[in-house]
Amino acid sequence: MENNFKHYEETAEILKALAHPVRLCIVRGLLTKESCNVSYMQECLGLPQSTVSQHLQKLRSLGIVETERNGLEINYSVKNERIKQLIHIFLGEAK
Repeated sequence: MENNFKHYEETAEILKALAHPVRLCIVRGLLTKESCNVSYMQECLGLPQSTVSQHLQKLRSLGIVETERNGLEINYSVKNERIKQLIHIFLGEAK
């Protein structure tokens, strides 16, 4: 039972992170665009770069987004199929 509870705690943390409108918007945008950098997200969201970076760090720490370095640029993407499915279900875009 203890191992199952740990799984529930991890899942709850992911759901809490996705419950924030900015983070949900970031993840949805990454699913649409597949990959982009902080500057692009900042322009789309109309938020300061530091704010976008804080949200991305939270998403990254939970394994919701991944990074890939391309020279000086860091691109973010969503590789986790479970997260992709959740977002599509939450936003009524079930495949």
